[in-house]
Formats: sequence, structure tokens, C-alpha cells
Amino acid sequence: MSDTQHDDPFDLFARWFEEAKEKEINDPNAMAVASVDAKGRPSIRMVLLKGFDASGFVFYTNYESRKGTEILGNPQTALLFHWKSLRRQVRIEGPVEKVSDAEADEYFHSRPRQSQIGAWASQQSRPLESRFALEKAVAKYAAKYPVGTIPRPPYWSGFRIRPDYFEFWEDRPFRLHDRLIYKPAGNGWATEKLYP
Repeated sequence: MSDTQHDDPFDLFARWFEEAKEKEINDPNAMAVASVDAKGRPSIRMVLLKGFDASGFVFYTNYESRKGTEILGNPQTALLFHWKSLRRQVRIEGPVEKVSDAEADEYFHSRPRQSQIGAWASQQSRPLESRFALEKAVAKYAAKYPVGTIPRPPYWSGFRIRPDYFEFWEDRPFRLHDRLIYKPAGNGWATEKLYP
């Protein structure tokens, strides 16, 4: 791995993430989030990372959406960051928990007002009879909350993934890529290299 090995995967992620923010053209915080339904059928989609620290990786969503209901039903997930311009990716796996109401409120109120209205108007992942129905719902909530603070919908909040597995992958010539994994060990992390 061309990067200096770190004892803590969060430190290495932070370094790679800072480089991605400098070099990725669009959404360096974009990540794929995997979940499974009650029958074990997987699904995956792109979301935006909204924060991370040693306690985990946070994103926000409608808990009544497909990903929301699947994660609430089986609170384990996998994340994937792919930074094409850096020729790197990071895989993260672990259990999921809800963020606190205070965290969700703070983030919700940091969003643009129209995005807050959209959270009320969208019945995310459910059938939409027409674009007009969505626009009508947006108009309804814009009229309901014309000024002042918009309350956070009770079904809109965040998830925190608490990693118990990291894999840092870096492209190398002739497909002889570098792969470094981190797994919990005692009060720290154990590292291991994998064949490409």
C-alpha cells in the first residue's frame, strides 16, 4: 500500500477521504449501502456520507423507505466508497444503530428549506402515481410550513454504521492490487494483507 500503514482504520480512512475531497469531481462522500430484506435478498444503493468519527459512519434517510425498513429489520450493513480518480476503494461492514433525535434534528435543520419540505412530501420508495402528485405534496407542505422552523418528520432520521471490518483497496499495475483489512482485536485493530 502506497499510504503509510495506520494502526487505526478511521485515521487511514480520514486521510484517504481528504484526498478524495480534493480530487474527486463529484460527491467524494458518495457510498453504496447494502441491505437485505426479510427473505435475505440483497439490495444496494448510493447515499451520501454525512459524518464519521470513531463511533461510526452516518447517513440520513426515510425510515419507511426500502433501505430504512430493511436496515431496521436486519441492522447489519456494508458500505463501499469508490474513488475512481484515486484508484482506491474502501469496504466497511458492521452493525447499524439509529442516531439520536438530537443528531437527526441538527442535521435536518442544516438542510436547505426545500429539502426539508421534500422530506415531508416524499413517500420514499412507494409507488408514485404521477409527478403531479409529488409536486402537489410539495405545495401542500410548503403551505403548511411557510415560515419558521420546519419540524423533522418522525420517520426521517439517520443510521450509524459501527464498523467491525474495513478493507482498503488500492489499484496496482498488472492487477496486483494492494488489499489491507482491519478487524477488531482487543482494544484496537489487527491488520492483514489479502491476495489481490
